[in-house]
Amino acid sequence: SDESKFNLFGIDGIQWIRRPIGSRYAPQYQCPTVKHGGGFVMQDNDPKHTSGHVANWFRRRRVDLLEWPSQSPYFNPIEHMWEELERRLKGVRTSNANQKFAQLEAAWKSIPMMVVQTLLDSMPRRCQADNDAKGYPTKY
Repeated sequence: SDESKFNLFGIDGIQWIRRPIGSRYAPQYQCPTVKHGGGFVMQDNDPKHTSGHVANWFRRRRVDLLEWPSQSPYFNPIEHMWEELERRLKGVRTSNANQKFAQLEAAWKSIPMMVVQTLLDSMPRRCQADNDAKGYPTKY
């Protein structure tokens, strides 16, 4: 999931980058990342994600897409786990990255396995509710 973000400090807003014109891909202006390889991209068919320009970009780069119905409920239980983690840490402040990591780890480990099992057990009901609603909203 890429929707949860836990800041140590600062604003959850736009970050500005200063670099010379034409140097966007120069190594000294890049942030290192870990390359895992494989996988696919899941998108929800929102028009801004499926425009011709975006579709061509994915096609040129041979990116495998897992299409998902527009405005569909989240079927991935990890999304609900991130929400649970956010609830447990709401309003908790830290003064350094190590402390933030320790808080995240402790909060994650404190989530009872019953919460995980309940989410997993709800999946057949979620899928059935989505089918019954024929694309309209569900309680999930």
